Parts: sequence; C-alpha cells; structure tokens
Amino acid sequence: ASEADLVANLRVQLEALNQIMFSDAEWDRFFAERIAGARDGITEKTVRIQEDHVQLLKRDDGSTKNITLLDKTNIHNNRLQVINQYEVPGASSGSVVEVSTGSTSGGGRYANRYDVTILVNGLPLVHIELKRRGVDIREAFNQISRYARDSFWAGSGLFEYVQLFVISNGTLTKYLSLIHI
Repeated sequence: ASEADLVANLRVQLEALNQIMFSDAEWDRFFAERIAGARDGITEKTVRIQEDHVQLLKRDDGSTKNITLLDKTNIHNNRLQVINQYEVPGASSGSVVEVSTGSTSGGGRYANRYDVTILVNGLPLVHIELKRRGVDIREAFNQISRYARDSFWAGSGLFEYVQLFVISNGTLTKYLSLIHI
C-alpha cells in the first residue's frame, strides 16, 4: 500500500461509517483541514481521536455535516483492517526536510517498513513491531522511537494518529503509547 492508497482507503471507510459520499472537493478540503492539517502533529491528532472524534464537514452546497472519525457509542460500527510491511520511502535527494516540522513533500528522513498496523476506519491507530525470539525487546522499542522521529510524520502524517504500540520478541510482549517514547 502507498500513501495514496491509505488516503483513498480512509475516504472509503469514512464514507461508509458516516453513510455519505464526499465530492472530490469536499474530501480534499476535509482531509487537508480536519485530518492532515499542515500544522497538526501527534498532540493535535491524539486530541482529535481522544476528544474531538466528530469533525465538521462543510459541504459544497454550503451546508454542514458532522463526520465521525470513530464511533465511540456503537463501537461495532467501526471497521478494522490490518496491513503489514507498510513502507515509507526515504526523503529523495530532491526533497528538503523542514527542521521545524519534520515534514517533507513525501518520504521520511529514512526509508522504513512498519511490521503490522491496525487501521480503525482507515486511520492507523495501532502499530505492532515484531522481533525474532531471543532478540532483546529493547530493539523493538528503539525502532518505534526511530519511526516516531524519522517517518511517522511523513506524507500526510497519518501515522501520527497511532495511539497504541505493541512490541514483541515472541517471549515478551509490551504495549505503550507514544507519550512514553
């Protein structure tokens, strides 16, 4: 899956959850303003998921509609998907990493491949990092820390929505939030 595939899937999942069809202009505006804001980081995205999970869509006809990112009342309405080995390309020689925000026009600072991601309504909310049995579990923790520093913000920053990290080496399994990294 590519970044474009993730964004297209997010649109499909939110349309299904909210029983609407976005026009292309509505989706572009909603995505840019309510999901992948240029100035939004991990903190803003966490607040959006934890507290502001209903966002306002301005329709093309001027009307407004509430768009639910997560159905917290009827949790069975949420759709779960699992992706594995999602690759984030590294910054190409032509792109410049902005020091203040860490963002580039596409890739992360370095190419990364995430083991397993659980999407909830198209948003990556759970990341699982797996290591071989016998490998020190700290390696998985260090890898998550590196991803947070080098690539979760890449592209539209969808991986900044991850709320829970699970790390395992086949013997030990731990979970943590990005706040603890």
